[in-house]
Amino acid sequence: MWGLISYLNSPELVGAFQRCCGLVPRETCSRVSQNGLVHANGSGKNGPVTIHRRGAEQVANGTSRAQDSNSNYKPASSPCETKGEEHPRPRYEVRNWLFYFLFVTSAALGHEVFYITFLPCIHWNLDPFLCRRLVNMWAVVMYIGQVMKDILKLPRPPSPPVVKLETRVDAEYGMPSTHAMAATAISFTLLLSAQERVKFPFELGLIVAVVLSALVCLSRLYTGMHSALDVICGVVISAIIIALSYPYWGTIDYLQLHNPLSPIVGVVLPLFLSYKYPELDHYSTTRGDTTIILACCSGCSVGYWVNERLGLTFDLAGPFPVTLPPLTLAAVGLGVARFLVGLGMLVLTRQTVRWASLRVLCRISGASVSDVDARRRKEIEVPYKFSTYVSIGLVNSILVNRVFVMMGLWDLGNSV
Repeated sequence: MWGLISYLNSPELVGAFQRCCGLVPRETCSRVSQNGLVHANGSGKNGPVTIHRRGAEQVANGTSRAQDSNSNYKPASSPCETKGEEHPRPRYEVRNWLFYFLFVTSAALGHEVFYITFLPCIHWNLDPFLCRRLVNMWAVVMYIGQVMKDILKLPRPPSPPVVKLETRVDAEYGMPSTHAMAATAISFTLLLSAQERVKFPFELGLIVAVVLSALVCLSRLYTGMHSALDVICGVVISAIIIALSYPYWGTIDYLQLHNPLSPIVGVVLPLFLSYKYPELDHYSTTRGDTTIILACCSGCSVGYWVNERLGLTFDLAGPFPVTLPPLTLAAVGLGVARFLVGLGMLVLTRQTVRWASLRVLCRISGASVSDVDARRRKEIEVPYKFSTYVSIGLVNSILVNRVFVMMGLWDLGNSV
């Protein structure tokens, strides 16, 4: 059994999968300079090619990633290291562009930005009931997964031999894969919840759920961010959470909408969990990302409770399961219009509240708004991200649909 676990956790297995899919490391070397650029040696006809990369490659306390306990780099032993170079990283060659675009796109389906746009679309164009279920499950599995990462502190696959296609989460630990957890939870929660509300071929829905979650899981191997063991554990953990919670989904729905303490619990509990997130010896994006997810859930939870008090939830009208109207060109145009208006409102909310909260908190703490290290401190990062994304959840659940009604983009005859 231990041999199987070691094999599934092996970076060589990840590298073999990448090569099988046409992602091959080159013998030439690349380096990352302090200004955040990747310099690829020996590429191009006119000398080195410089590629912009996101973010600095230093942890918050000023130590290099090579000194980090979760280091994916070993410059002391790397054949690519030369004097003056920092953080060697092997270059790669794409030999199968179909797999490249398939898996890079699939990896994007597991990012927080995707869920923060996809889940409101379910609310605006299908059924707020389904959005509520998905947001609740998304918050639960992501919090459990992120906390497990920072408690277990198991590193991601090292590079080399693995080719790394993403850099933002290099400082995060690997076990379990929260992409795999979120994709599995969202796909199958939507499948199980939608069958209560709308008529559709369950077998077709099952195939779509399996394919989408499998693509996201395989993308984590292709991008070099997780071992096979990380991904498998993520899927299993989400499956266990769904199996244990499924019998109580209806009870949770009722309490969330009707219990007078629901808005208090919906704000206090996520905020408490954000502040009590496990501390690390270096800065990681996990606390900030987890705070964003919990805050979105908090704002939506309060918003749905408020809608219930106001007597207009915008949920589909029964009897259930309902037959969805045919997908016409006019319906697509209406959906696109809702998406653009709703997304615009969410972006405006984010920019406004983020701008205001950052300045208030930095002023209270005596820090500069432009000081990146100060913004990473818990007393600033948690409240500014929490207030920003709580506001987004509230706007999404309360205001957006009412704006749709005012603009003639929503038919109240199909809602309750």
